[in-house]
Amino acid sequence: MLNGSTLETRAQRARNLRLALAQINTTVGDIDGNTEKIRAWLNRARDIGAEIVVFPELAVPGYPPEDLLMKPEFIQANLNALESLLPDTHGLTAIIGFVDAQDDIFNAAAIIHDGQLIGVYHKTYLPNYSVFDEDRYFQAGNTTPVFSGKGVTIGVTICEDIWSPASPAEVQALAGGAELLINISASPYYVGKRVHRERMLATRAADNVAIVAYCNLVGGQDELLFDGSSLVCSAGGEVLARGKAMEEDLVVVDLDIEDVFRRRLKDPRRRKEKLVHQGDQLVSEVRLDGNKADHPQPSTLNPQPSLAEPLSEEAEVYGALVLGTRDYVRKNGFKRVYIGLSGGIDSALTAAIAVDALGAEAVTGVAMPSRYSSSHSIEDAVDLAHNLGIEIRQIYIDDTFQAYLDMLAPAWLGTEPNVAEENLQARIRGNILMALTNKYGGMVLTTGNKSEVSVGYSTLYGDMAGGFTPIKDIYKMTVYALARWRNQQAGRPLIPERSLTKAPSAELRPNQTDQDSLPPYEVLDPILEAYVENDLALDQIVALGYDRATVQRVIRLVNINEYKRRQAPPGIKITARAFGKDRRLPITNAFKGWSNGHREAPAPQTVTAQPSKM
Repeated sequence: MLNGSTLETRAQRARNLRLALAQINTTVGDIDGNTEKIRAWLNRARDIGAEIVVFPELAVPGYPPEDLLMKPEFIQANLNALESLLPDTHGLTAIIGFVDAQDDIFNAAAIIHDGQLIGVYHKTYLPNYSVFDEDRYFQAGNTTPVFSGKGVTIGVTICEDIWSPASPAEVQALAGGAELLINISASPYYVGKRVHRERMLATRAADNVAIVAYCNLVGGQDELLFDGSSLVCSAGGEVLARGKAMEEDLVVVDLDIEDVFRRRLKDPRRRKEKLVHQGDQLVSEVRLDGNKADHPQPSTLNPQPSLAEPLSEEAEVYGALVLGTRDYVRKNGFKRVYIGLSGGIDSALTAAIAVDALGAEAVTGVAMPSRYSSSHSIEDAVDLAHNLGIEIRQIYIDDTFQAYLDMLAPAWLGTEPNVAEENLQARIRGNILMALTNKYGGMVLTTGNKSEVSVGYSTLYGDMAGGFTPIKDIYKMTVYALARWRNQQAGRPLIPERSLTKAPSAELRPNQTDQDSLPPYEVLDPILEAYVENDLALDQIVALGYDRATVQRVIRLVNINEYKRRQAPPGIKITARAFGKDRRLPITNAFKGWSNGHREAPAPQTVTAQPSKM
C-alpha cells in the first residue's frame, strides 16, 4: 500500500521518457538490407537521446513474407539477423518485429535492452480476413508479459492485438499495471483508414488510462501499401505525436509517465476491472536505466514532438499511388517504365504518378496512333510528355493493323467488323510496349482504372499487358479529381485541360466514346462501389435510386469478367476492398447475382471481350 510519504515522493519526482518510433520502409526477403536499416535508425534514435526505440511488425524479414515462412532457411536468416542487432542497442531499449521459432513459428516482438534480449512477445490475435491470412503461417501467442524498470511499466503488442477492446493491451494495463502500451504494426492503407485507426487508438488509451504508442510500417509491398502515420496518444486519448504519411519518419516524443499515475488516481473504474484480471499476467522485470553515458541525455536535447499534419484525401491518395509505384518498380529492380500515352486522362495521370515516383528521366511515353486516332489525342499526348519532361516515342500502328486485317481476311470472310478488329489494335500496342522493354529493359505500366477493371472494359494481352497498374483501384471519377488536384499543386495544366474535359474514348472505331459501351461514369462508379466493395444485392442498389436494367447490366459485367481480372497486373490497394487478395471470387461461378440469384446461363467469353481504351 502507498503511504503519504510515498505519494509525496512520487509527486516530487518527474518520470519522463523519451520515445522514438522508427516507421521505416522494409523490403520482404531483404533481411540483410532491413537489418542494416534498423541498425542505422537505432543510431539515429541514440543520437537524439531516445531511451526506447520501436520498429514495425516483422521489420527484420519484411511484411508480409507469405510463403517465405515455409522456408526454414528464411526463418533462420531472420533469427541470425536479430541476434546481430543486439550489440547495436547499447544504451537503448529496442522493440523489433521478427519471426520467432520455437515448436512452431510466431509473429513476434523482441524486447532488447542494452545489448541483451530481455523478452519476446508473440502476437495473440492473428487476422484472417481481407488481405490477411496469418492463420496459415503462425501459431497464436498465449501470454501477455509486461516489462518494468526506470519507473515505468510497458506492455508490448502487435498490430491486430490492439484493435479488439478486450485485447492483450487491456490485460497489460489492468493486471500488469502497464502505463505505456506499445503496439508495433504493419497496417495496410486504404482511404479513411488513418482516421478510423486514430479514433481506435485514442479510445484504447482513454479506456486503459495508459499512453498508447503505435509504430506503423511505411512503403509498398506488391499491391499493399503501408502509410506510416505512427501515433502516440496520452492516457486521456489526446494525440501527442504523429508520424508523416507515406514516408519514413523518426517520431520522437517526451512522455510524462507520472501523468498516467495522476489520471489513474481519479478513475475508480479501473479498480473493479483490475480485480477481474488479477493473476492473469506474467510480469518480467527489466532494467531500463542501463549505460547511457555515451549519448546525450533527454533533458539536454528537448526536441519538439513529431506532429505531422494529416494530409487531405487527394494528397493522401496521390501520395499512396506515388509511394506504391516507386516501391514496386525499385524494389523489383527496374530502372525505367514505359507507358502507352493515348491523350486520355488515365494514361496522363499514370504518367504524372510515374514521374513523381521515379523521376522524368526514368519514364518513357509511347504514342501509338492508328487510323481512328484523333489529332487532338496525339497533340495531348505530346503536350503531356513536354509538361512532364519525359521522352516520348511515336510509333504508328496502322500498317501493322492492316497487315493483320489482310492476314485474317480469309478466316473472317463473310463477317461484319466487331470487337475483334478493335482489340487487334490494343494487342498491337501491347506488343510494341513489351518489345521496347525487352530491347531496352524496364517495365510497362498499364493504365486501367477500377471502373474499367470492374466491368472488363479492357483487352487481354492488349492494354492489360504490363507489369503494374498504379491506378487499378481508383474509380474513373477519382481519376479526374486526382488529375485536377495534381494540376493545382503544379500551378499549371501539367495534365492538359483537354484530357480532363473531352469525352473518354478508346478510339478503336469511328466516333467511339466509352458511353457507347458503359453507363456514364458518374452513374457507373457508385453502382460499382455498392456492389464490389459493399456487397449490396441488386434490389438494394436499385433502392438507392438507380435504374434496374442499368444495375443488372453492371452486375453482369462485373461477374463475367472475373477471368480477366485474374490475369491483370497487380495494382495499389486504395479502397477498403480492392480486386486481388481482398476480393476472392471463383471464375467458374453459376451464381451471377444480376437476376436476383436465379441461375442464368453464362455468356460465352467472346461476348465478354470489351474494347481497349488505349
